[in-house]
Amino acid sequence: MNELSYWLLRNDNQLFTTIDQTGGNYFPCGLASDFGNPKDVLLVGEWQGLPCYTAELDEIPDSIPGELMPVRSLFSLVDPKAVSLTARAIQLLDWQKNHRYCGKCGTPTTRKPGEFSKVCPACGLVSYPRISPAVMVLISRGDDLLLARSHRFKPGVFSALAGFVEAGETLEQCAVREVREEVGIEITNLRYFGSQSWPFPDSLMVAFFADYAGGTIQPDPSEIEDAGWFSRNALPALPEPMSLAWQMIAAACSAQTKN
Repeated sequence: MNELSYWLLRNDNQLFTTIDQTGGNYFPCGLASDFGNPKDVLLVGEWQGLPCYTAELDEIPDSIPGELMPVRSLFSLVDPKAVSLTARAIQLLDWQKNHRYCGKCGTPTTRKPGEFSKVCPACGLVSYPRISPAVMVLISRGDDLLLARSHRFKPGVFSALAGFVEAGETLEQCAVREVREEVGIEITNLRYFGSQSWPFPDSLMVAFFADYAGGTIQPDPSEIEDAGWFSRNALPALPEPMSLAWQMIAAACSAQTKN
């Protein structure tokens, strides 16, 4: 760490970003001493040809120009590679913070050299960074797409259906179950679209296209505030463009235009 590096620094659940972000310089660059020699530093990868570290700071040194920004706000400003690096940093910081003690016997854990894992010196339990898979499904019926909104969304925003994979369940089984539970319809012809790390707090979103196979929309009020069929030419407000949901909806509309 005694080398010039980029730094992803978190303080109070916000990330520190530079003021001048030209050329992709979203993160501050410097030596560890420039940032007060942070403790429990983690190497998360490379950025702009230099090592990139992440750390949790109680306060940001006044000598470093920049500002603290919520992670979601940062995601809307940076490019996909920076989003991926930031997601990795956030999830590793959470893992380090949440696994200071063994979940089995309560003994303080130690870092295992050469990999991201915490080991209990008393009982030997090994804890890796948690990843929670979630399935997203965009359903089509002719020209229409099924979109829904949760009460947690911004006003007016609709998105594809999504839900977490349960123990013992495949991705495909999760897709069918979540759609049935959330809006009461059946689907068929699942096709993989893509995936995205989503550190809120530790999701891996796995997206599928699907075709409508039957049933009437009956939203589960505990999960879904509103749902309906929307023409691809008259869509409601959508999630941020950096999200996998937006990318999938855009791809569906583009494919329809080409056809």
